[in-house]
Parts: sequence; structure tokens; C-alpha cells
Amino acid sequence: MEEQPTAARTDLFIDGDWRAGRSGEFDVLDPASGAVISRISDGDELDGRAAVDAAAAALPGWTAMAPRDRSEILRRAFELMIRDRESLAALISSENGKSIADARGEVTYAAEFFRWFAEEGVRSAGDFGRSPGGDTRTVVTHKPVGVVALVTPWNFPAAMATRKLAPALAAGCTAVLKPASETPLTTLAITRLLVEAGLPRGVVNVVPTKRSSALVSSWLDDPRIRKLSFTGSTEVGRVLLKRSADRILNTSMELGGNAPFVITDDADLDVAVEAAMTAKFRGSGQACTAANRFYVHVDVATEFAQRFGDAVEKLSVGPASGGHDVGPLISERAVAEIGDLVDQALAAGARVGRRAMVPQDGGFYFPPTVLVDVAADARVVATEVFGPVAPIVTWNDQRELLRMVNDTEMGLAAYVIAGDLGRAMRLAEGIDAGMVGINRGLVSDPSAPFGGMKQSGIGREGARAGLDEFLETQYFSIAWAD
Repeated sequence: MEEQPTAARTDLFIDGDWRAGRSGEFDVLDPASGAVISRISDGDELDGRAAVDAAAAALPGWTAMAPRDRSEILRRAFELMIRDRESLAALISSENGKSIADARGEVTYAAEFFRWFAEEGVRSAGDFGRSPGGDTRTVVTHKPVGVVALVTPWNFPAAMATRKLAPALAAGCTAVLKPASETPLTTLAITRLLVEAGLPRGVVNVVPTKRSSALVSSWLDDPRIRKLSFTGSTEVGRVLLKRSADRILNTSMELGGNAPFVITDDADLDVAVEAAMTAKFRGSGQACTAANRFYVHVDVATEFAQRFGDAVEKLSVGPASGGHDVGPLISERAVAEIGDLVDQALAAGARVGRRAMVPQDGGFYFPPTVLVDVAADARVVATEVFGPVAPIVTWNDQRELLRMVNDTEMGLAAYVIAGDLGRAMRLAEGIDAGMVGINRGLVSDPSAPFGGMKQSGIGREGARAGLDEFLETQYFSIAWAD
């Protein structure tokens, strides 16, 4: 019987083989208890070079494979992820801490990237036309960028892996992938499913490590690496962009966010509360698209805070094994950093409107919290909280609202809740964000281009744009004499 993903190997995966890392092992913790749940092989720069060797060797064969044959492997990977949804969700919950409902949702979302790009990868794009001078014809085509380096974060260990792997593979690229050291097990489990789906040796290589900077730097220095796709903090993204500039490396960056959540005076507050609960507390607020600062019209602020607070107070917080709504944060450090932001806000005059209860017997928990009377320039508003804290700022003038909303270097996601759809659309057009949820608390969809403006990133993932990120454009100028 096929071994289930929950029993995933804990070694590196290079050239179709599972092998021990050269730097020993490192611990993976359960955020709900702080206990060690696994020990993972720790790769180094030589392991990273071996991974690139394998990807480079596999590139010609994978690129030459018919798009339909690549598509069938991706389609099979989708089916296998759906088959193993429950065990994958349990694995995500164990190493990431998110509730089992959130983990199931992530598996379904992650699998959809394999299905979407299985379909998109067989849709050839190109162009043919007559030149203005009439003496040539131009044929525009595309080819895979080559060997790609993928670096993924801990907050969506399944979805961030598939959102990069699926378009890269569909385009005909081979890959080396470094998962976050906090959550490598999920990526390794998905890798096993790709192998079961028929992925050839060397096409995908996975190197978990605690030596992230050294490993990724070695990849950026390798001339065989033709593209870097990174999801993580803006701070790290800046460093990687500077390093990539030395080789003029093709890069895609999905970086930090500071999503505003705007509620107008004509908003349906039932819709507003439902959307706010999703946008803020999914994954304990540890998402780059999470609502970070709530701008509520002064006429409905009191009522919204009351209804929102009622819902927050009812949240069940605890380990996924107990069926709770909200899980722990990823680390003790994250709890301390968010606590400091809240303490600063309270010292400056903000108040705790409502708060949920958290377990007192271990784990990295922070109580879901609604803050009211928050100053528009408070640090908790200006900073990406990355946790279950919802600061509410009131507004009255729409021009001032848009000034506050756009007064940030980030521009990933935003949310607008309004009764009049035309008004909502006009507000959305005035917001500097790559994605805006209107009367809903979710913006992510494999068929839509995910990405941000300003310092929230470069490029898009998902949709046709996600495939284009892994393709180079080439054209042929053909002599065409009459």
C-alpha cells in the first residue's frame, strides 16, 4: 500500500533520491506545544550544488517533453493531493499550527495550482504578423527560462510550493526548492506525490536547510540558475534583489503586506463582520494578505466594533487536534513581537475592545484581539502585524481615508465593504494595491494574478501571468520577398 504523506521522508530530495544532508539535522517544532515533531536533514551549499546539477541535467528532457505529457503529470499530482487531503491537512497543522479547517482549505487551494497549470500549460501562446515594411514576417514564441530557484515561506507550506512549482513545471523549467525550515515536511510530502504522479528524476529537487542565506546565495551565484522566485519578507526581498542584480537575474518577488480593510457608512455589517473574520483570523492572521488595519466609517464604527468583537470573543483558540477555530503563532518570538506592538498601542491610548481566550498550558498563542480608539499613525497600524490583532481606526472624509490607506510602502492586498457597488469600485480604484476584495474577505484564486504594487513585490503568480513568469519571449524575423 502507498505510504501516506504524513510518513514523508525527512531527507533532502536530489536527482530522484532521498539523501541525508551534509550538515546534520535540525528540529521541526509543533507550535501548539513547542514539542519536537521531527528531525530534518540539513542541507548545505554542496547539497545545493548537487541539486542544481540534477536540475540542469534534467532540463533538456523535461523541456522537450510534449506539453500534454507534462500536463498529465500535473493533473495527476492534483488528484493525489485531493486523495490525501486529510493527511496533508494534518501534516500542515502539526508543523504550522493552523486549524484543521484552515489546513484543509490550504490543501484544496494548493492542489488547484496543479490543476490550473495542467490546463494552462497546453495552451500555446504566440503571434504571427506582417512587418510594417512588408518584406518580413514576425513569429513570436516562448521558451522555458531554464533552471529556477524557488524559495517558499512557512505560513502556507503547501500553497506556496505548488504556486511556484506548478507554473514552472508547466512552462518546461526544472527546479531547486528551499522550503522554510519551520515547515519542510509538507513540501517533502508534496514532492513524494509528484514522484508518484510520474515526475522524472532531477526535475524537482528539494533542499531543506537552516543555512538559508548561504544556500540561496550559492544558487544566485550559479550561472545555471536563470530565475529566482521568492516569497517572504520585504526586508529579505531587498537583499535578494541586490544579490540578483550582480547577474541581472530574472526575479519574481511576493513580499510583505499591510492590507487595509475599509468599511463605509452604507456597508452591510453582517457582510462586513463575516469578511473581517476571514480576512483577519484565517491562519491566525499569519498571511501577507491578512487584513492588518481596519478603517471604519465613524457612523458605523461603534456597531461594527460591537458585532466584530462578539464574533472574536467566541473564537475557540487551541491546537488543531482539538478542532479549534484559531491555532498558535509560528514561534515564541512572534508572540513576543506582537505583544510588544499591542502594548505600545495601549500605552498610546488604544483600548482592548474584545479578546478571545487562549490556552495557558504551553504553545505559541496570542489571543485574537480587537483594538479600538487606535491612532491612525500608531505603530500597530503602520506595521505588518502578522498575527490575530485587529486595530480599528475611524474615518469620515473619503479623501483623508485614501491618504491613510495609501500611506505605506506596501501595496499587496486591500478590502472594501460597501453597500453601493459603484462606490466600492471607485474606492478600490483609488487604493494602491495589487488585489482588492470587494464585499468579501478572500482575494486568492489560482485563476487570478496574485501580486502587489510598490514594495510588496515584483511579478504575478497564478492565472496566465503565473506561467509567463517562467517563460522567455523569442521572435523570428523571416525574410518574405514577394
